[in-house]
Amino acid sequence: MRQLSTLDADFDSQLTQLLAFETVNDAQLLSTVDDIIAQVRADGDDVVLALTQKFDQHPAVSMSELELSQESLAEAFDGLDIEVREALITAATRVQSFHKRQVQETWQYEDELGNRLGQKVTPLDRVGIYVPGGLASYPSSVLMNAIPAKVAGVTEIIMVVPAPKGVLNPLVLAAAHLAQVDRVFTIGGAQAVAALAYGTKTIPAVDKITGPGNKYVAAAKRAVFGKVGIDMIAGPSEVLVYAEGEANDRADWLAMDLLSQAEHDRIAQAIFVTTSASQLKEVAVEIEKALAQLPKADIARDSLENRGALILVKDRQEGMALINRIAPEHLELSIDEPEALLEDIRHAGAIFMGRYTPEAIGDYCAGPNHVLPTSGTARFSSPLGVYDFQKKSSLIYCTQSGSQSLARTADVLAQHEDLEAHARSARYRYQ
Repeated sequence: MRQLSTLDADFDSQLTQLLAFETVNDAQLLSTVDDIIAQVRADGDDVVLALTQKFDQHPAVSMSELELSQESLAEAFDGLDIEVREALITAATRVQSFHKRQVQETWQYEDELGNRLGQKVTPLDRVGIYVPGGLASYPSSVLMNAIPAKVAGVTEIIMVVPAPKGVLNPLVLAAAHLAQVDRVFTIGGAQAVAALAYGTKTIPAVDKITGPGNKYVAAAKRAVFGKVGIDMIAGPSEVLVYAEGEANDRADWLAMDLLSQAEHDRIAQAIFVTTSASQLKEVAVEIEKALAQLPKADIARDSLENRGALILVKDRQEGMALINRIAPEHLELSIDEPEALLEDIRHAGAIFMGRYTPEAIGDYCAGPNHVLPTSGTARFSSPLGVYDFQKKSSLIYCTQSGSQSLARTADVLAQHEDLEAHARSARYRYQ
């Protein structure tokens, strides 16, 4: 795992190289995905079934076999061990409680001319949520995508989840039952995204697609954007842990927080930033100790060697500037008074404050959403939320007198934009 210092003469170029990553920039990948989308648009169910059999080795011989019944979801939930079921319920309850506070309401006000202006908030009709399957099966992703949609008032939620060789994680199905997902199809990849976007005889077209997936899913989401809405183009998971070598620090905790992201994927990114040279060395030692005991040590080690870094900064101010430049998906502030840093942090997907708030808690049960902007997009993006499943319509109601006043202004501006019909439309209201 590389060790960097802001005092290095080539630090800026090293950091640029460390952060360089584009989720969907391969021409062959984009061409393959475009071809899959075109096939699904042309032949619908037949192509979806054939590609599912090919890529997932799914034993289904008809589209009807790819849809799971509500009874099977309920059976998965009822079959959970009590401890697991209670954990899932606790997580769902907390996610719902947090997201209820995000609901936006319709509003209106009356201006000084007597006109009524406002905004009408309406939930989307139907959304599709993509849930990873196979090696990466995440019931937490079901909760984080479906619950905000339900809270927003979405009428129907369609879930797609790949099932390699027909095998599914029962916990994913249990989560779908708990989150009240309406329909579940065991399909994945670009073909699932295309089916959701354009619809087939069996799979209804949706208004928006959310949820993480592999590079084919990310490329497909980008390709269908415009036909449907999407949440974001998600890249590999990231964490940046910031500390200052305080007396209460535990290097083993810090190391494990970094590894909790590194074990996700060989291209996940874990970065440690500290003002203490001795702490940097301690964390490096603890990482090696922990790697010797982790089941996914090979994945974690590759992640750390490929995209990880231990970075020494000279002071807090430099640390905050670095954080804002990186704009991490997950940011841990492992210091005594994390609130003191909030004003200086402008770019982060989620901020975990204090030593007792590891990112892992946020992944499952803290309450805020774990679908977060990656690859520096926290500069302009937000976590998935209820607002992603609501749309807004402007409300404008002019009284006769109010219209006459505003129409004169519109008339003048329209003439200067050389739009005569606009000008006359407004002028008729006051002449």
